[in-house]
Amino acid sequence: MFGFQIANAVWWYYFSKLLEFCDTLFFILRKKKNQLSFLHVYHHSTMFFLWWIGIKWVPSGSTFLPAMVNSSIHVLLYAYYGLSVFGPRVTKYLWWKKYLTILQLIQFTCALILGVNGIRTGCEFPLWMHYTLIFYMLSFIVLFGNFYVKAYIDKGNQVFFGMDVGCGQGNTYETHKFLKNKQKTN
Repeated sequence: MFGFQIANAVWWYYFSKLLEFCDTLFFILRKKKNQLSFLHVYHHSTMFFLWWIGIKWVPSGSTFLPAMVNSSIHVLLYAYYGLSVFGPRVTKYLWWKKYLTILQLIQFTCALILGVNGIRTGCEFPLWMHYTLIFYMLSFIVLFGNFYVKAYIDKGNQVFFGMDVGCGQGNTYETHKFLKNKQKTN
């Protein structure tokens, strides 16, 4: 009975990946290329495909825990996106975007460790799935790490303003007012 509940929960998680994939598809159909990035397309299309494998062949506690953690982070992400649509009056209070990216990077690192530990301990989860998970998490760490560097480190004295349309693309940056005033006086 408990196994059926886990499989059911993982199926609903997969359904949420379908909705995210449709979001990407709508961006493409609406020709909103400025809202798309390689990271966005890669993330949403591969998650949809790989989680189909997960629900088809390996719905278990090993798939449930990462799905639960990822769902929790997505609740925070979509709360951020939802609040950001209210414009500058609300976005000035949304200082926590970069911490969401850090949470995602921590999530990917933990999943990577989970995959390596599963191989090390001989977990009954299929070996090919462990290696797929490790490769996939490494790709996310590289891509999301690259986004983090470009969005928060390379931007230097710029601050985020506006809505991020999923996975780090479509950002609008506005130089901080202090810096604008400083540039005018120089």
